[in-house]
Parts: sequence; structure tokens; C-alpha cells
Amino acid sequence: MNLVVLGASNRGRMEAAVAAFEAAGFEPIEQLDGLSDTNMVLGVDDGGAELLREADRRGIKYVLVHDGDDDGHPGGTYERAHHRIEAGQRDELARHLRSREKPLVTCLAFGYKNGAPAEAALLIDARFLDNPYWVPELREKSGRDPAVADFVMKQPAARRLLDDIERIVGELLPLYQEKGRMHVVVAFGCTGGQHRSVVLASELARRLDEKDDVDVDFVTRDID
Repeated sequence: MNLVVLGASNRGRMEAAVAAFEAAGFEPIEQLDGLSDTNMVLGVDDGGAELLREADRRGIKYVLVHDGDDDGHPGGTYERAHHRIEAGQRDELARHLRSREKPLVTCLAFGYKNGAPAEAALLIDARFLDNPYWVPELREKSGRDPAVADFVMKQPAARRLLDDIERIVGELLPLYQEKGRMHVVVAFGCTGGQHRSVVLASELARRLDEKDDVDVDFVTRDID
């Protein structure tokens, strides 16, 4: 089963996004009952907080996408999204999320101040590392900047952590595949989701991308 829960800032936008996923081969559904062994997309336009809680309670695995601006619903699709997209990104993401022969690992960077992602298979708190925020010349940069990446990766604990996570992911992926789970989220969190988490998620994605038996996605949830 491959379920995408898709929220949006308004109903019209949600319907357009669902149509894009349907064109990519997803079956549109309207509720969590009667799930099948196919690519499915379930659209919500009210934040979906209650539906997401129900899916979590029942152990239903899903990829959470939000299309457009913040809809202002606490605990909803924008706040918890694995992917936040604009209209021009719908088709590409839909193709990317279809059932696949190789597993997909999403290396996700997030900020704890905006909440932790519920669907993370592995959730790593990076706040034990020295924070580039307190270095004046790095404060306004992000973890995509080489200077910030160098600051974080020069810390021995960061390198040891990534070595361990890379090994753990390699050991877990075959086990997830046996259970039919082809998408695994590895989430790195720091205070704002701007520096440490971005560096670590990017570096893990780079390492995994060198392997032939896995697809990789790098997502920064809380920065552009």
C-alpha cells in the first residue's frame, strides 16, 4: 500500500493537487477504510488533524503532502507535512512518490519549534551539537551553505552520528521492504530547522545517493 494524504490551503487547490496525483496513477479515495494495495491519494481541506490522528492510532503508514500556504490548522497537514509544495511541483512529486522497485529514503530536516514529524522512522535530535546560530557570520545562513556545513561536520560527534545512522538505515531498509514499506523518513531536528539538521540531512542524503539500491529525497521542511 502506498498512501499519500494531501492537504491544501483551500478546497480548490486541494482538488487540483489530487487531480495531478490521479493523472500520475494514484487512485483518489475519500476515507481511511477500504485501503487497497495500490497507489492512493486522500485529499483534505480542513487541516486533516483528526484524520491524521486516526491514521496514526490505526498504524496506517502514509506520506503527508501540503500544497500551498499555511492553512492555520494546528496539528494539520501544513504543520506535519513531509513535503510542502507549490502548484508547479505537483507532477514531479506525484511521479516521485509512486510505488517503486527501490525503497525511497527521505532525509528530512526540521525545527522542533514547529513540531516533530510524526511519520519519521528514525528521529534524531541534533541539538547536542554546537549551534552555528551563535556564530555571528553564520547566523543568517542555512545548512546548505558550505561554511555552515563545515562548522557542523568538523564536530567529531556529527561524523560519528552520521556513520551510525548510515549503518542503521542500511540494516533497517530490507526489514521495512519485507513489510511492504518502501518509503522511510529519517528526520533530523534542531531548534529552528535551519542549521544543524539541514547539514546532517543533506550529508546523509549525499551518502545514500551513492548507493545503487535506494532512491533518496532531501527535504528541508522549515526553510525555503
